[in-house]
Amino acid sequence: MRLSKGGLIDRSETFEIRFDGRRIPAHPGDTVASALLAAGERLVARSFKHHRPRGIFSAGAEEPNALVGVGRGSRHEPNVRATVQEARPGLRLASQNRWPLLSVDAGAAADLAKPLLGAGFYYKTFMWPKAFWEKVYEPLIRNAAGLGRLSGRADPDPAEKRTRDCDLLVIGAGPAGLMAAREGARAGLRVVLAEEDFLLGGRLLAERETVGGVPGAEWAEGVRAELESLGVRVMARTAVFGVYDHGLYGALERGPGGRATLWRVHARRAVLAAGAIERPVAFEGNDRPGVMLAGAARAYLNRWAVAPGRKAVVFGAGDDAWRTAEAMAAAGLEAVIADARPVSALGPAPEGVKLFAGTVVSGTRGRLGLREVRLRSDRGERWVQADLLAASGGWSPSVHLSCHHRGRPVWDAGVGGFVPGADLPPGMSVAGAATGAWSTHAALRDGADAGRAAAEALGASVGAAEALPEAEDAPRRFAPLFLVHGAGKGAYVDLQNDVTVADVRQAEEEGFGAVEHLKRYTTLGMATDQGKTGNVLGLAALAQATGVSMGDAGTTIYRPPWTPVPISAFGGDHRGEAYRPALEAPSHAWAAARRASFVDSGAWKRAEWYVRGRERGWRDSVDREAALVREAVGICDVSTLGKIDVQGPDAAAFLDFVYANMMSSLAVGRCRYGLMLREDGFVFDDGTVARLGETHFLVTTTTANAGAVMRWMEFVRQGLRPDWDVTLISATDQWAQVAVAGPRSRTLLERVVAEDVSDAALPFMGWRDVTVGGVAGRVFRISFSGELAYELAVPARYGGALMERLMAAGADLGVAPYGTEALGVLRIEKGHAAGAELDGRTTAGDLGLGRMLSKKKDFLGRALAHREGLTDCERPALVGLRVVGEGALSAGAHLFAPGAGRTAAEDQGWVSSVAWSPAIGGMIGLGFLARGAERMGETVTASDPVRGRETDCEVVSPHFVDPDGERLRG
Repeated sequence: MRLSKGGLIDRSETFEIRFDGRRIPAHPGDTVASALLAAGERLVARSFKHHRPRGIFSAGAEEPNALVGVGRGSRHEPNVRATVQEARPGLRLASQNRWPLLSVDAGAAADLAKPLLGAGFYYKTFMWPKAFWEKVYEPLIRNAAGLGRLSGRADPDPAEKRTRDCDLLVIGAGPAGLMAAREGARAGLRVVLAEEDFLLGGRLLAERETVGGVPGAEWAEGVRAELESLGVRVMARTAVFGVYDHGLYGALERGPGGRATLWRVHARRAVLAAGAIERPVAFEGNDRPGVMLAGAARAYLNRWAVAPGRKAVVFGAGDDAWRTAEAMAAAGLEAVIADARPVSALGPAPEGVKLFAGTVVSGTRGRLGLREVRLRSDRGERWVQADLLAASGGWSPSVHLSCHHRGRPVWDAGVGGFVPGADLPPGMSVAGAATGAWSTHAALRDGADAGRAAAEALGASVGAAEALPEAEDAPRRFAPLFLVHGAGKGAYVDLQNDVTVADVRQAEEEGFGAVEHLKRYTTLGMATDQGKTGNVLGLAALAQATGVSMGDAGTTIYRPPWTPVPISAFGGDHRGEAYRPALEAPSHAWAAARRASFVDSGAWKRAEWYVRGRERGWRDSVDREAALVREAVGICDVSTLGKIDVQGPDAAAFLDFVYANMMSSLAVGRCRYGLMLREDGFVFDDGTVARLGETHFLVTTTTANAGAVMRWMEFVRQGLRPDWDVTLISATDQWAQVAVAGPRSRTLLERVVAEDVSDAALPFMGWRDVTVGGVAGRVFRISFSGELAYELAVPARYGGALMERLMAAGADLGVAPYGTEALGVLRIEKGHAAGAELDGRTTAGDLGLGRMLSKKKDFLGRALAHREGLTDCERPALVGLRVVGEGALSAGAHLFAPGAGRTAAEDQGWVSSVAWSPAIGGMIGLGFLARGAERMGETVTASDPVRGRETDCEVVSPHFVDPDGERLRG
């Protein structure tokens, strides 16, 4: 079916693709659809519900029928539209939704049951008997669901994710889009031009018309060359699928080999020049292979030099049907026109074309492909032989992206379709056929005006407008045509989901006449084409059934994505280890070489303990490390703590607002523990603040909350206090930080730093600049263990070397590394709250930190922190728990009075953290107990029904070791 000449394909090269194992010849420039049609393949798919034969229906992104599986094995992608998939050498394709063969499909038995499968049949059928749902209905539905099938294997070519900024985003590269991009670029704007097709030109590629005296495709290539010379980023094979807040647009780019890139495009202005989509006509038998949109038939003839049929009936009520018939005749093919308009509204038929005026198509024949078409007029009916029925009911502007901010399109009777409403996304304008400007000249004018207006809105200098190139500007004669009288169960409006005109009428009769209800009751527009060809037909059927106008019938709400996007593209390469990248502390390699066991802590891999000698289990290592810190000196990499550098004239005021306690009174050279609340008054995070200068602070956060705190502080800066002059930078990765803790820690520190670190020079909660082996760093006198302790910070690349130097300098002091498990034991012994206690449900009062809520200033969470429920004296408060006897204690256990029932009403609290304490010589824990501060010395029972444990505990102070803090101040 390939024509001997013409088209935009490269005939100098021929290659093969395969469809269901059959060899299909193709040329560069072909799509899969054009190659299949050229090879005479008319049957390419089966419909979803009825498994009816389906052929190629369109020539673009609106295709509802020709969905194929592309690729094999792990590279298999289902539900790809053959009309937009570029043909390339060796491409493997498979038909879908059929068994065992496309031409002999057992699922077609569903078509025989069509009378029973009307609108909403699933709501009515699967209600009874109730016992059938789990064992019969649900397995049946799950087995039938979907069209193509995923391979189930990991994609070896995951999508990339990239971001691009521009002044002007132009969506669509037809005449309007090309002019908008050119005018914007000439004004000096940074322009991105996105086009889903692999060639620029839009409908110019499908027509035999000239622009500026040259063929339309040639003119488009000339404009492309100019755009690229002006620095425009031309993104072919790129579909913009969504419009989001703040000028953000989602776009999917397909490389020539199929590799996808998901783009986030930030644009100050956008011009939507997405063109229009031709509408089919609903008549009996309008779904057979061989029934096609008239504009698509013209595209296959003119762009791909493919005859979609040899004997065609062209049906419509407008000039587009006539243009297709003329193109068929010019290619030496046989064509007749069936025009629904009366003869008085028509001129003479094109040369070589027979005209049937006042005639509609009322039926078709052909099992796996069209064979005959029934024509009906006032003079009666007749059957004519045809292998192609090209229908045109008019054109619908592509308004979808203009409605993604919940705007609604409006019906324009003059255009014969819905056009963009006044409520456009901020910064967007619409040009060309997307507004109903049908002629090429009108599209060129619209696009140029939109590009110049965008440039002026952005303050660019715009010169005098140049004369537009000469182009077709004839008025379009048409009469919108939706439904043929008498259309019913055999007249399809949604070809993929098998929704008929009769289904729409039935939905209205059963009370589902509202457009949103109609969509869900019939599944109209819920297929992969999102109703691009069928929705307006369905609305017309609804309007006819309810007796209202098209405008009053309205539309559903358009939502992203407007064109299918594989879920894998949103995931990209974020899978496996890349789904949650494991960050390694600066001393990771050093620790691994010393038999460290690692654990995930937030996004980091942290050493949880170090195995020495013949230690057989983790307890041996952890007990040794915890005792070491209490008796000598240990070192621990704490680089993973969040570090946020805060600078600016308003930095002190900003920290006062973010933290519950006062930070502006902190002296330079000093540190302070800080408590951060959420807006609802609950504790969000804790950490330290060091004042490095009058307008310079360093904030530390917990490891797990580092990212969340940074986001929160940035939100406060931008959203709540945008008038304050303050800058935040995450410095977590910049510094390696090592805790040096234990009675001998000062001695060790003095051996590795050049500066004085005596108690007088560096008091508790102080900091100073130091030099370690010629490297500038800082030392903070902070203790999380309750012992004399410091945190030594150097640039991150020296983390491993710092650990090595400390080990060498402290060999005679008994120094050894300790991990997070020992760190947990030490902090529980000291009563320090951590993640288990800061779980989002606790208040400052619950933690015994109520006095930290400043009464001298405002801060986030202040108002709601004083709600009655949050200050109730009956609330569970932090306590220490010491096991009585030899029992085991587990985190998550609930606390009850001895002898009380194990019911929610008797529940008095819970255990948050537990540890075996070498210093105490037994099992201890932290927990929250109702009126905990008043109940020291009482016995409570920790009940853990999951593990079958019941353990009696004595309620004690959470400060098990050195409650007066003498050691850390020594």
